[in-house]
Amino acid sequence: MMKTLELLAPAGDYEKLRMALEYGADAVYCGAEMFGLRAGAKNFTKETLAQAIEYTHQKEKKIYLTLNVFAHNQDIVALEEYLEEIKGLAFDAFIVSDPGIFALLREKCPQIPIHLSTQANTTNYRSAAFWHEQGAKRIVLARELSLGEIREIRENTPEDLELEAFVHGAMCISYSGRCLLSAYMTGRDANRGECAHPCRWKYRLEEEQRPGEYYPFVEDERGSYIFNSKDLCMIEHIPELVRSGITSFKIEGRTKSIFYVATVTTVYRKAMDAYLSDPEKYSFRQEWLEELEKVSHRIFSTGFYFNKPDANSQNYETSQYVREYSFAGLVLDYDADTGMALIEQRNRMDLGDVIEIFGPTRAPFTQTIEELWDEEGQSITSAPHAQQRIRMRVKQPVQENYMVRKPK
Repeated sequence: MMKTLELLAPAGDYEKLRMALEYGADAVYCGAEMFGLRAGAKNFTKETLAQAIEYTHQKEKKIYLTLNVFAHNQDIVALEEYLEEIKGLAFDAFIVSDPGIFALLREKCPQIPIHLSTQANTTNYRSAAFWHEQGAKRIVLARELSLGEIREIRENTPEDLELEAFVHGAMCISYSGRCLLSAYMTGRDANRGECAHPCRWKYRLEEEQRPGEYYPFVEDERGSYIFNSKDLCMIEHIPELVRSGITSFKIEGRTKSIFYVATVTTVYRKAMDAYLSDPEKYSFRQEWLEELEKVSHRIFSTGFYFNKPDANSQNYETSQYVREYSFAGLVLDYDADTGMALIEQRNRMDLGDVIEIFGPTRAPFTQTIEELWDEEGQSITSAPHAQQRIRMRVKQPVQENYMVRKPK
């Protein structure tokens, strides 16, 4: 089982796909312009999907397409037409939640495996066995399961049925993301990829007979984020995840930045490799958690894995992300003779800034920006323009796709 462990990373667009694979993912999941639950991601056209498949397979990695909306009648004809367009593309699997779409894929694209989405709410071994009998190769387990429940599912299902579970990222307050709140309040259906995330909004309690008189939920607050879940982070529990029988470790975040995708993917890659190389001597490294805390995130929790979430699993005070570092730039090229790196700016950099540079194969290093040049070689004092190309002498060798970040 350990030889088949997979690190599965999000790919909201082609650039994120490249970074996920560069930074250690074994597989990526992406969405088309329709029929996925992340309409906010840039997603892929048919042409860019073909390009993504070719690139992924050149890397000897896998790519999965999400078609996990809950379809309405008016979606079916459009979906059938779309499948006719893409049925020649060599995806490694489809991720599906709707039984009708499941059956349609079995009919139209029988050669491509199907993974059952977490949206299908698989919480027991009888359901898992049922979907395996229908032809599912993998079950993406519901987030509401403990490690003990997952072990029980593994013990009572066929060995060739793969189990996938989320190990890191945003958690939904609703049951495996199946939420009606967004559609009710904004007309945007979360089950069709258009969630407005009202669970992150601030709420106040008003008693019917006392209009305008608001009651606090906690202490002296005049409002509270009563639906605001903490983020999932299982980096400290790799051995427990492996022993539960999970074969694919999934990172949430198709709408997140390439900085997020690269950082989270490389941290879990290092932790998984450390465990697999010597399970008996494996030990958690605090530096891994410190790296994860450098990307935009909410306060971390372990979700449902060890017990049912309680009052401490929500953050009632704010829905804001923790942002202690900003993504400053992406390395495009490096001249080993001069020690000069060509960097594409992603956030403002100035002379005197302290920055960190990291990559998929090396630990971060810190330096101060002492000199800056524009692409034509003219000395400058700052790089304020979005995606401005600059040159900087770096203290240690770097490579294309290394990233620059700076503390706020």
